[in-house]
Amino acid sequence: MYALVDAVSFYASAEKVFDPAIRRKPVVVLTNNDGCVCAVCPIARKLNIPKFQPYFKVKHLLAKHHVIIRSSNYELYADLSDKMMNVISRFCDNQHIYSIDESFLHFNGFAPLIKDWHQYGQMIRHTVWQETKLPVGVGFGSTPTLAKAANHAAKKLKGFNGVAVIDDENSRKHVLSLMDVSDVWGVGRRIAKKLKLLNINTALDLAEQQPRRIKRQFSVVLERTVNELNGISCLSWDEVRQDKREVFSTRSFGKRLTDPIALKTALVNHCVVVAKKLRQQRSVTKRLLLFVASSPHEQYYYKKSLIYDFTIPSADSRVLASAVSCLFDQLYQPGVKFYKCGVGALELNSVQFQQADLFAVANDNIKLMQCLDAINQRYGSDTLSLASQHQTQSWHMKRAFLSPQYTTRWHALPKITCDL
Repeated sequence: MYALVDAVSFYASAEKVFDPAIRRKPVVVLTNNDGCVCAVCPIARKLNIPKFQPYFKVKHLLAKHHVIIRSSNYELYADLSDKMMNVISRFCDNQHIYSIDESFLHFNGFAPLIKDWHQYGQMIRHTVWQETKLPVGVGFGSTPTLAKAANHAAKKLKGFNGVAVIDDENSRKHVLSLMDVSDVWGVGRRIAKKLKLLNINTALDLAEQQPRRIKRQFSVVLERTVNELNGISCLSWDEVRQDKREVFSTRSFGKRLTDPIALKTALVNHCVVVAKKLRQQRSVTKRLLLFVASSPHEQYYYKKSLIYDFTIPSADSRVLASAVSCLFDQLYQPGVKFYKCGVGALELNSVQFQQADLFAVANDNIKLMQCLDAINQRYGSDTLSLASQHQTQSWHMKRAFLSPQYTTRWHALPKITCDL
C-alpha cells in the first residue's frame, strides 16, 4: 500500500502557524516580487479569490473581503516543510519526499499492523497538526497514482474528511468516476484536451482504456498511468522523481537595475543557487547559460544570453561564479533598465560517472563545498557565502508583505506576553 500526504494550501497554512490571530481569516500568499497570487487558504477560496492572478488585478477584491496578504517567506516554508516531513516519516517503512509539501509513503512491514487505513490516516493528520499546526490530506492506494487520486479526493471531493482510501474495486471506481481526467497525476492540459476529444472525460474513463492503444496514441508514460489506475504498480521512486536534466535559477528584480555591480551580484547569487542544487542531486555541469533582460514593456527591449563551457564539469560555487566575471562585460549594456536575470546549468553529468581529464586540473574543492553546505544546513541559508554575493543588496526581490522568519532569525523568534 502507498500513501500521499499533502499539506493543504501549504504556503498560506504556514503563514498561520506562528500567527494565531489570522488562523480564522482569509489568507493569500504572493509570488516573487509580489507579482501573482500563488496560494489561497480554504477560507479565502470560499470567497472566490482567484489563484495565479496578478496582484494588481485582484487588489480591490482582497481589500473588499479584508484578506490577509503575505509575501512568499521561503525560509519559513522550507523549515516547516522539514519538520512536517520528519513527523510523517515515523508512520511508514519508506518515505519519498516529492515536493516541499508532498510526501509519498510506502507500507511493507507496517501494513500487517494497520487494521483500519481511515483511522491510520486520521492519526497522521492529527499528529502533523499537533506537532506542526499544518493541515494535511492523506490518500491511500495500491499504486502511487491511486494514492495521488485518493489524496485529491481527500482534499477536494465531497464526502471525504481529509482521508480517502482506495483499497478495493468499489472505492477505486467511486473515486475515479468523480475525478476529471485533467486531475489525474501526469495528465497535463494538452493531453487532457486530446483525451476529451476522444470522449475520455473522467479518470475512470481513462482507466477503462486499453493500455496498448493509449501507448500508440499518446506515450508509454500515459500507458503506465492507465495501468497504475487499475492497480498495477509501474512506478519506482526513481521514476516518480528523477534527477533534473537542467537546473535553473531565475528571478525578476524588485526594481529596475542600471548599476553593473548590482546586476553582477545577482548573477553570482544565481550561480550559487544552481551549484547548490547540482550538489544536492550529485550532478556537475559542463555548460552554463547566463542571461539578462529588460522588461518587454520598456521602450527599448534588451535581452542577451551567453554560454560558458567548462573544461571539466563542475558543481563548485566558486567555479560557477567565475563564469560571471568572464562573461559579464559582454552581457551588460549601459543605460538599460534590467528587469530580470538568470543562470542555467544545461549539460549535467553524474558525479559518480564523471570522467577526469588527463591534461586539465579540476578547480573543484569538494570538501570545501561539503563544509559550506553542512554549515548552511545547520545554521541557516547563507551563513557562509561568497564575498561576491554581497557586493550590494539592491537587486533583491520585492517582498512588501513579508512575515517574520520565525524559525531562522533570532530577532524573529515568537514572543509570548503573559499578563499577571
